[in-house]
Amino acid sequence: MTTEISLLQRNEQAEQLTQIGSYLRQIREENLLSLEEVSTKTLIQPRLLRAIETGKLQQLPEPVYIQGFIKRYAEALGLDGTQFAEAFPVEGNARQVESSWNDSAAAQLRPLHLYVAYVGLIVASVSLLSYVVNRSAPVPGGVTRLEASPSNVQSSPSSAEKRVDSQTIASRPTADKPVRINVKLTAQSWLQVEVDGQPDYEGVLAEGTERSWSAKSLIRVRSGNAGGVMVGYNGKQAKPMGDPGAVEEKVFSVSQDSASLPDSATVPIP
Repeated sequence: MTTEISLLQRNEQAEQLTQIGSYLRQIREENLLSLEEVSTKTLIQPRLLRAIETGKLQQLPEPVYIQGFIKRYAEALGLDGTQFAEAFPVEGNARQVESSWNDSAAAQLRPLHLYVAYVGLIVASVSLLSYVVNRSAPVPGGVTRLEASPSNVQSSPSSAEKRVDSQTIASRPTADKPVRINVKLTAQSWLQVEVDGQPDYEGVLAEGTERSWSAKSLIRVRSGNAGGVMVGYNGKQAKPMGDPGAVEEKVFSVSQDSASLPDSATVPIP
């Protein structure tokens, strides 16, 4: 029974990916953009963008990564990235998708609608910029303090968390938790962390975010933009997990050499 459900979910994901990818390709070509140009904007490798456009699900990583790639691709074309990402079902909600991609608002867009959408996007961007400028206030030292917005609250740690992280980074591994990693984001990236076999964190971290984790035996880290994730193991110098836009996984354990990062393990392609 589980195998049948998994197969149905896989077929549904492949169908949705084909429809979404075909539409994104159409918009990209209408805007006279190459895959390399989109890759530069999104930090997603061209081969992965091509797989999305052609609906080659087997050439892409896990569904949660695909959903993130679709969001970034759509946003690079000036579209609603969240709407496109939600149209692609991950395993948790594959059976809950009640309407097909053809029935969604995004699938019904045509060139005329796109022009109107572009104008609306420009107006909204100008309004948002004006709002931010008016709401910001200068403080001593030339630093500008912005009022918290939902996006800031979700993607950036609070001052208290930053203080805790700074104290943690400065400390060394303890006897009860000999495995410690320090993570600093040089570019926005999706991150998943498991501590001693248990999920500890999953989400998108903004550029400049610093976090740390400690474990008794093992820490597993996955990133959707490996080139933007710097990892230091047990107080050693931080190194990038991999290339920009690459999906990488690394494991840190008590038995490995603490002088350097372990060899990268690329997430297996389904």
